Amino acid sequence: QVQVVESGGGSVQPGGSLGLSCAASGSIFSMNVMGWYRQTPGNERELVAVIFSGGVRKYGDSVSGRFTISRDNAKNTVYLQMNSLKPEDTAVYYCNVRGYIGTKLYDFWGQGTQVTVSS
Repeated sequence: QVQVVESGGGSVQPGGSLGLSCAASGSIFSMNVMGWYRQTPGNERELVAVIFSGGVRKYGDSVSGRFTISRDNAKNTVYLQMNSLKPEDTAVYYCNVRGYIGTKLYDFWGQGTQVTVSS
């Protein structure tokens, strides 16, 4: 089994920056995609950013140009650098790891970390 642990959440003023990290550990795992999703009360979880094993990145429209996702394959870690933060970025951010264990495809999720943007 794979464990996924996020860190780096907190509170920041509008216009500020915050960095999140997510480390995966456990069983040998071929991580095809690592990414970040976020969720606010009453809403479904939405895409923030994902990064594929080859380095291709995809962003949600609301964060494009402000957030940057990266990964360190040797450390099984994905990062999210959030700049120019807005109050509407306030949410619980979840790390997702998707890949194969043997021939089976799995999704693993972190516990979530709170990001609050306010004055």
